[in-house]
Amino acid sequence: MGQIKIFTDSTSDLPPDLIAKYSIGVIPLYVVFNDQNFRDGIDLSPPELYSKVTQTGKLPKTAAPSPADFISAFSPYVEAGDQIIYISLSSELSSTYQNAIIASGEFPEGSVHVFDSLNLSTGIGIQVLKAAKAAESGQSADQILSLLEKIRPNVDTEFVIDSLEYLYKGGRCSGMQNLVGSLLKIRPVIKVLQGKMTPAYKVRGSRDKALDQMVNNALSNMDKMDKDTLFVVHTLAEQDAIAMSQLIKERTGVREVLLSDAGCVICSHCGPKTIGIIYITEE
Repeated sequence: MGQIKIFTDSTSDLPPDLIAKYSIGVIPLYVVFNDQNFRDGIDLSPPELYSKVTQTGKLPKTAAPSPADFISAFSPYVEAGDQIIYISLSSELSSTYQNAIIASGEFPEGSVHVFDSLNLSTGIGIQVLKAAKAAESGQSADQILSLLEKIRPNVDTEFVIDSLEYLYKGGRCSGMQNLVGSLLKIRPVIKVLQGKMTPAYKVRGSRDKALDQMVNNALSNMDKMDKDTLFVVHTLAEQDAIAMSQLIKERTGVREVLLSDAGCVICSHCGPKTIGIIYITEE
């Protein structure tokens, strides 16, 4: 009898030990510098990405896996009789989900289930982790998909962007906004709402002030926070992430506060020293 194999993509930013523990399949997106394609997390690391941006003064582009990439990854498991649940990067942010849907049509009906996380980074990862634990406990594909439908709208994903430079270079804010924001030391805070990156508010002043605000926002949800798992995800901000995770664990009583490094695709859009807090609220 086949098993349920959980797949996700590289933007889920799950720590390698969790990927190994639950045998999660990871399909990489692509980071493109000029005519060179790099597989996220395989051919290129965030420090290497930042070095290339510094050298060239330009941001890379990012690209979804092709339907052929998905077919290649899924085929061995389907042939072995397994059922696949693939949890994707938000369909509002990438064609990754649509390409997975196209690929799923090449397999027998019901063998590949594609689920839109409507999230990014460990906002995907926290859903993947719930699915992997449910699969390990023996739940069916229908039960796992029902669980994902339930928790998806309750994933709270919030990031502090340290600099407007990457948003500016990526065409997500104007040159004047970048100049004014830099002069006034404005730190934008991004939330994921209905699958999209949405500016939630701006904090004027020090980085510490912005991080404190984000932590306080999470603590304000303490009473309705799922106490199983919370992620603190970062890129080149390990000390801040450790301090925040320790404080949150002490104050909330969450059983697992997990640190995660953002991958190259997320770094391409947010830049260094970005840090986020992700958790699930209970209904």
